Amino acid sequence: MRRPVVAAPSARSAHLPHQFSQNETPSSPCVRNCCLDEDDVCIGCGRSLEEIRAWGGAGDQDRLVILARAAERRDERERRYSKLD
Repeated sequence: MRRPVVAAPSARSAHLPHQFSQNETPSSPCVRNCCLDEDDVCIGCGRSLEEIRAWGGAGDQDRLVILARAAERRDERERRYSKLD
């Protein structure tokens, strides 16, 4: 089951790549390494396919939530694969 793009208020406090000022619009985390894994999550940026599709129409708050989730997924992937070394 996929998570909705808009998160509950508690998820909005998740760790973010850096703090954004009120006048700063979060930019896309795309690193041009687009390849989806078995869960339809990009191995480059960590966003789900649903989040990638929603990015263009997402407001700043939703983009911050997407960025936080993507960062969590990248961290989890790194932890998972570092154990294989």
